[in-house]
Amino acid sequence: MSALMLFGVDCLSIFKPTFHMKNVLSIDEPFLKSNGITAMVLDMDNTLSMHGNPAAEEGVAEWLDKMAKMGIKMRVVSNNTNKRVGPLAAKLGLPFTANGAKPLTFGITRAMKAMNAEKSETLVVGDQIFTDILAGNLKGVRTVLVEPFHLEKTWTFKLKRRLESLVFKRDYRNLELK
Repeated sequence: MSALMLFGVDCLSIFKPTFHMKNVLSIDEPFLKSNGITAMVLDMDNTLSMHGNPAAEEGVAEWLDKMAKMGIKMRVVSNNTNKRVGPLAAKLGLPFTANGAKPLTFGITRAMKAMNAEKSETLVVGDQIFTDILAGNLKGVRTVLVEPFHLEKTWTFKLKRRLESLVFKRDYRNLELK
């Protein structure tokens, strides 16, 4: 039993992903088919590219192409601005919702509506528990927590990763808060 129960509900469960994978490249056709997934809401920073990088991580463009050929609907939802999200989303050929307000569900709701996707067929994919996973869980869709391609160097990200490790057993023991 969780130490944090409210009205008989495990409050920590809203922070737990449905699935945990190494990165987006680990999401493959058998996984999607066996789970009935036809639409993905994708985070951008540290999920498709490194935070602030104008290019996707190696292999992401090919993975997106493979997903598109399978008929998977995809849309980026980022808390970042149009100025940050637009250029990379355009390079990747993906529609996007900037200023997604995660962990609130507004951005995910807009993305699902734009993709004409039902909750049961949608997957939210991201690297952060307190934004991506929480937003997907609050919306009532399945979630995949992916490891970031690179760990951030700033103290704010290091603190966030430490806090995440308390909720979900992620191994960030080598992070030094400075």
